[in-house]
Amino acid sequence: MNIETIHNYCLSKPSVTETFPFGAETLVFKVLDKMFLLMNLNNADRMNVKCDPERAVHLRERYEEIQPGYHMNKIHWNTVHIIGKLTDKQLLEMIDHSYDLVVKSLPKNKQALLNPENNNR
Repeated sequence: MNIETIHNYCLSKPSVTETFPFGAETLVFKVLDKMFLLMNLNNADRMNVKCDPERAVHLRERYEEIQPGYHMNKIHWNTVHIIGKLTDKQLLEMIDHSYDLVVKSLPKNKQALLNPENNNR
């Protein structure tokens, strides 16, 4: 997988924006202003994604391409090398998991913005 594929995939998700809050070399994807993926454009062979703590430990033990989040909270973030043994499907699942974790952490009124058909229930 490459950075362009990741870029397009992230932007295809509801209410995602790309920003550069840490400088021109760090691409950050946010859902409603909360980060779910970061990539250093100078080292575009890896990404940081949010992860459930128990799942993070399991993934780190199983795959050498997954390590505690570089410059991030190491309990909740993984650094994932996108070039290696991990499949594109696995990488996309990690992006989805990160996005979903952030969405679940949003207040209910912001979650409703992502899924307006649930507002009528």
